[in-house]
Amino acid sequence: MKDKVVVTGINVISALGLSISETWKNLLEGKNGVKKISLFDPVGLETQIAAELPEGFDEYSKKYIKKRMAKQMTRVTQMNTACVKACIEENEIDFDYFDKDRCAVILGILSTGNSSLEKVINPKNSILKGMNNAVAAWISIEYGFQGPSYTVATACASSAYAIANAYDLISRGNADLVIVGGSDSIINPEEISGFNSLFALSTNNEEPSKASRPFSRDRDGFVIGEGAGILILESEKSALKRKAKIYAEIAGYALVSEAYNIMSPSTDGVGMAKTMEKAMKNSGVEKSEINYINAHGTSTILNDLYESKAIKTVFGDHAKNIAISSTKSMLGHTIAAAGAIETAITVQSVYDSKVHPTINLINSDPELDLDYVPNKSRELDISCAISNSFGFGGHNSSIVIKKY
Repeated sequence: MKDKVVVTGINVISALGLSISETWKNLLEGKNGVKKISLFDPVGLETQIAAELPEGFDEYSKKYIKKRMAKQMTRVTQMNTACVKACIEENEIDFDYFDKDRCAVILGILSTGNSSLEKVINPKNSILKGMNNAVAAWISIEYGFQGPSYTVATACASSAYAIANAYDLISRGNADLVIVGGSDSIINPEEISGFNSLFALSTNNEEPSKASRPFSRDRDGFVIGEGAGILILESEKSALKRKAKIYAEIAGYALVSEAYNIMSPSTDGVGMAKTMEKAMKNSGVEKSEINYINAHGTSTILNDLYESKAIKTVFGDHAKNIAISSTKSMLGHTIAAAGAIETAITVQSVYDSKVHPTINLINSDPELDLDYVPNKSRELDISCAISNSFGFGGHNSSIVIKKY
């Protein structure tokens, strides 16, 4: 019999706050984190907006990262480290209680962000800063974990895949606790220029607060965000034994490769539908139990259309009863960190019985006629939810979260 996997800690660092509580409050208020880029001068780029962390991040990170360590880390690594340490502190987790051989770290890290911008700020330690495995290694070293420690890279689904890996490790009895999540920042000239060449980004530089508009008729591409999301996953047995606070249960997941196109999702959301179907089957959950979906919701033409079609295909008439919202409407697309940030937000939704809105949904697309929780948050008793992540290359993930 599988061990039940529960969530005993969550944290998020985002454009709307340097903690889960601050981010969550601002999400519920429908605030927007997208502004003109300040990390460098974006003049000459087609896209000059992004959802950057608040100005206080540098000072905030100093509380958790020693000066010498910080010099060996990129901004992405610092985000992850600070997010983890704040989560451990907030949830008062004492690792002396645990067998360190049965504690692990699995992170979704596409890149450490060792970009041209990073090299201008601090050109030293380029080898250590460029090692994407180092992001997980720093955490294992900090807490003396001697279980598995590694990173997963599956584009925008990276940290969702990490959560799936962590679930397996615990449910099969091979770990008691896993620190899981991810961090990312691609707010630099070369990566913004690269995504512009793919026509993937919004170019609404005049109105940054309205640039990310998932499910809207006038959506014109996603907005880059940066941040980190962390969950502490633990076996139910371990959590109950130490009388830990339990936020929710991770009931299961599905990982699917669409094997279709390096950039576009499969036509009409066939791959997305398969992912949600498998996730519910693997979790032992009926379709009628799902009453909230945290959508991938990128604000691109095809993603929003196909994800909506996939939800209709999977749920039929019940699709109209499901509240759906896009965190990316406020935090932008945090790439490798998105799966973890959005799963953490979904866990918070389940725990608090509230869902945040999809903002900027003023001009409705007639093809998209589901309940996207437009512009205003809502009280909702969530028995079971899904968090979707769909990455370039057809890397799909759906994670099922249940009220505990």
